[in-house]
Amino acid sequence: MPKFAANLSMMFNEVPFLDRFAAAADCGFTAVEYLFPYEHPAELVAERLQAAGLAQALFNMPPGDWAAGERGMAALPGREADFAAALNTAIAYATVIGTPLLHMMAGLAPATDPVAIATYRENLKRATDRTGEAGVDLVIEPINGRDMPGYFLNDFQRAVDFIAEMDAAHVKLQFDVYHRQILHGDVIMALRQMAPVIGHIQIASVPERREPLTGELDDLRIFAEIDAIGYQGYVGCEYRPAAGTREGLVWMTRL
Repeated sequence: MPKFAANLSMMFNEVPFLDRFAAAADCGFTAVEYLFPYEHPAELVAERLQAAGLAQALFNMPPGDWAAGERGMAALPGREADFAAALNTAIAYATVIGTPLLHMMAGLAPATDPVAIATYRENLKRATDRTGEAGVDLVIEPINGRDMPGYFLNDFQRAVDFIAEMDAAHVKLQFDVYHRQILHGDVIMALRQMAPVIGHIQIASVPERREPLTGELDDLRIFAEIDAIGYQGYVGCEYRPAAGTREGLVWMTRL
């Protein structure tokens, strides 16, 4: 059975962010992930993580102005300096907190725009070099247009192709089962085919992004396949609880 990491941006919202580490540990999780830690000093986040006895699975690089609708800067022409600064911030936090993975968000840009494509390639190369120097793995994630309209990286094979261009062992794919099903379907075969480049997996039920075992997919079959492909990392629970977080964890009891 896979190892699960609680996503503290979506789960345990009943308490403030810094209290979610202990809440996750109390519910039996051994690791956590979240979107962004940057509202809090890295040392304080690391302290809460360590006090709860948790491993850090992953977090995202700064996305730009999230409140204004930005969802990453890697594919945004003219924002190269902002991207470089965000990359430096992410690596500084990763060093203190101790995350093995950073997720680089692409941003909202036309997927076929040659300038956006060139910008993305350049920034991905910059992030590849910097994370390699820092000893942190880098992941990129295709995101569906229903949840994030206009997102540049909206195709799994395209993500795999970008990874191949980097030709760096520490640059990998973030395989979100929820996004995969909405974008392309064929989850099991994609897991098998893309296993060599998968660096992180996330789950949520489809179509409502709720707890596993509540949607249209056979999540138990998917969990078995994750084991079968030899994946050793954490599976991030990036879902929105239908009711309370603790009440919704009955799916873990069933496992």
